[in-house]
Amino acid sequence: MSGLLTWFRAFGFDPKRMIHSMKSIGRYLYARREFRAKAGGDFAWAKSLPMMDEWDATSGSLGAYFHQDLCVARWIHESRPRRHVDVGSRLDGFIGHLAVFREVEVLDIRPQREQVPNVLFRQLDLMRELPADWVEATDSLSCLHTIEHFGLGRYGDEIDPDGYRKGLEQLKRMVVPGGILYLSTPMGPQRVEFNAHRVFSAETILGWFGDGWTIEKFCVIDDSDAVVDNPPRTPESIRDHFGCVLGLAVVAARKTTAGLRI
Repeated sequence: MSGLLTWFRAFGFDPKRMIHSMKSIGRYLYARREFRAKAGGDFAWAKSLPMMDEWDATSGSLGAYFHQDLCVARWIHESRPRRHVDVGSRLDGFIGHLAVFREVEVLDIRPQREQVPNVLFRQLDLMRELPADWVEATDSLSCLHTIEHFGLGRYGDEIDPDGYRKGLEQLKRMVVPGGILYLSTPMGPQRVEFNAHRVFSAETILGWFGDGWTIEKFCVIDDSDAVVDNPPRTPESIRDHFGCVLGLAVVAARKTTAGLRI
């Protein structure tokens, strides 16, 4: 049934929301009638825009993206790099946080036509050969909730099962020795949920930062969106993906050697 619901949502139909709204229509109509009875003539009565699923909602959704963005923005603010470049992270989230206090250069396979203060944009496909001017170009590079999409075609990129490997190699080449790569990606039993994303095992993610790299900061945002800062990286916890089925690993790794390939 969950697979069927996924297909419904893909075509813009959310059965759960529809059922919730049907149950709430009486409350909506009562509130509408009460408001009209009490209202004066200060406002013209325009078309109705029913909102019937927020009566019991919290003041904001503090999910994995929220915690990830705050965490990495804080790390970068504390590090104060000379130059910061981002690949594919959310412009309306993480990049917005950075642009408050510093300039950030953004690379993305998707176009961006709006000008944003403190954001310099360039369209680039990281699965292709890296332009020479981007090799060892920055002392600080972020790529949040992005590498898992490479090669799935979701954003118009080429279908390539090995796309994440190619993208990761290019990211590593972009960082100067001594610089830091900030990377986040879904973590749990390793699988592809096509064409949304891949989920990588903890062993795979930590294995990306072997020779030539040192992990300086590591946190896990677990399945309940709780932030676990620097959990012990024991063999048991790695095998168990730090308790995650669909969690998030956030890594800050420093490049210690030039020219290594993954």
